[in-house]
Amino acid sequence: MPRSSRLRIAVLMHEALVPPESIAGLDDEQVDQFKMEYDVTTALQGLGHDVIHVPVADELKPIRAALREHRPHVAFNLLMHFHDAGIYDSAVVAWLELRKQRYTGCNPRGLLVANDKALCKKVLHYHRIRAPKFFVVPRGKAPKKLPKGLRWPLFVKSRSEHSSTGISQASIVHDPEQLSARVNYVHEQVGTAALCEEYIEGRELTIGVLGNKRVEVSPVWEIFMDDLPAGVANITTSRVKWDRAYQKKIGLRTGPAEGLDGATVARIQRTARRIHRALGLSGYSRIDMRMDADGQVWILEANPNPDLCFGEDFAESFETRGYSYPELLMKIVRLGRSYEAPWMG
Repeated sequence: MPRSSRLRIAVLMHEALVPPESIAGLDDEQVDQFKMEYDVTTALQGLGHDVIHVPVADELKPIRAALREHRPHVAFNLLMHFHDAGIYDSAVVAWLELRKQRYTGCNPRGLLVANDKALCKKVLHYHRIRAPKFFVVPRGKAPKKLPKGLRWPLFVKSRSEHSSTGISQASIVHDPEQLSARVNYVHEQVGTAALCEEYIEGRELTIGVLGNKRVEVSPVWEIFMDDLPAGVANITTSRVKWDRAYQKKIGLRTGPAEGLDGATVARIQRTARRIHRALGLSGYSRIDMRMDADGQVWILEANPNPDLCFGEDFAESFETRGYSYPELLMKIVRLGRSYEAPWMG
């Protein structure tokens, strides 16, 4: 790599997820805990860049020290939460903008809107993008009768947490008693307000989006559970996401969506671009959706800064677009360095 293209990259990561220099001797479950951090840092180092690990807990001091000491060309943001709250990652990025520090991934305004799932759905409805009807039960409150127009079953999840936190088969509720129990679970165990939306039965689809003003999209990807027992819903629970033994048991795999005609794929890709722009996202995002038996596509969530592990959905889907894993990371770096933050205006 020419010396002029060598960058100083400060990788912001959670303190508990700082990877070791080598994973020799570790099993898959041990590596899973910090796989994204390991994959990203080793790939960037393999490209010849100076990579600085910045462990972050619940204060900005480590980031401030790294910026002062190393003066990075870009901060590679791998933080998913701050102060143990998924909604506060936007505050860290806003602070980077106040420091006039370039960074990768989504801007603070987009993070704030997308990570507040209720606010996100309101924006989608405003733009006439199909999303399940919903209501929110704040912490300390109990659900009352179902709002007019909503139908059972409902799907109950955290309003703001990521990575399928608190999601299980019990998240699908069919009556007021189940609803009350699940809302209470989210309040007490996850620690956030509960978002209750109509459950859409169907295929689990995702699509990746890459870009700032001009965006490109991945192929439509699908989550398959080939050996899922009868009567078990094909939802991405915490167990599906993180339990390797369970993944093997249910035949979990992901890949290009099967049997979609060209018009449907084009419609989904147009919608993904619209969502990325409507929410004011930048950098990269993943749109999660369901396709019902009638072929209607429902948007479940927009995920700014999704999982960047090598071999996971986002990276694999863009590999079919010609991006090797290192090339994808460098595309994200270039997008971060070229993003026009408000302080530049």
